[in-house]
Amino acid sequence: MGLCKCPKRKVTNQFCFEHRVNVCEHCMVNSHKKCVVQSYLAWLQDSDYSPDCSFCNSPLSEDECVRLTCYCLYHWSCLDNHCRNLPANTAPAGYTCHQCDSAIFPPDNLVSPVADHLRKILQDVNWARAGLGLPLLDDSVERKPGTVPVGPRPTPEGEDKAGDPINLAHELIAAKKVGRSGSTSQTWKGGETVVSFDTPTSRRMGADLADLAASPLITGDPDSDANKYKRRAPTDFLFRWLRTIMKPSAQRRRGFGGYTMLILTIIIGLLTLAAIFSYLGRGSYDDPMLDPLNNPNIRVGGM
Repeated sequence: MGLCKCPKRKVTNQFCFEHRVNVCEHCMVNSHKKCVVQSYLAWLQDSDYSPDCSFCNSPLSEDECVRLTCYCLYHWSCLDNHCRNLPANTAPAGYTCHQCDSAIFPPDNLVSPVADHLRKILQDVNWARAGLGLPLLDDSVERKPGTVPVGPRPTPEGEDKAGDPINLAHELIAAKKVGRSGSTSQTWKGGETVVSFDTPTSRRMGADLADLAASPLITGDPDSDANKYKRRAPTDFLFRWLRTIMKPSAQRRRGFGGYTMLILTIIIGLLTLAAIFSYLGRGSYDDPMLDPLNNPNIRVGGM
């Protein structure tokens, strides 16, 4: 179980394998449309995953995707083509997920962002409207099948295009030299292999070095695994809270109650400081050296 970092702050056990964060169903529909999402327990057991569609073996990021209620993700054109090729007398229970054999059609009593988004997509095709209990559409209104992605299978995940670990080592060394010298391109030749830095190199999950360097796991996210159980200063909570309430998005969401709590917090802080200073200054009244009659260095006339 974990807390999603979206504004809804939902407690969820679903985990995005690509960004390595807990996600709720609202995030799956809005900001993680093409990410592989499964349970956090599944990620602990095996963190390796394939960012490709299981139908066409093409990257999921290349085409429109649809997520089923079992959270399996496919290209919409691939799923549509697969279901259109089923026999016409196939019962609604026969439309199952290609990976886990779960039902494609969400139950009528299931209310969730993923299920609602799936129904919205399925209601545009006749083969799905029959399973959803909806009347069929005319051919002119029905959504036509899309083009199924075709082409050579991409390189295996985590491997370089050259397929030689020596090439990757030389590539990383050359990248450091390019960053220090400020040059725009660098090539390395060894045998029959030429590595060029004019174009981004294929990486794991399709991300380049710039995206990897900007990852919160590298830049020091306070919620990352490395700092999750680290002892923090007492003022760290206060500074994080101040940064949160001063964000523009938080200011737009803050209503009358939010401003009232902020003003009361400031007033209580000022009263606390005044009480502390008053208590510390009260001890000066009992100092005998401030009494002229008790201070031997002060002479009073007539005595």
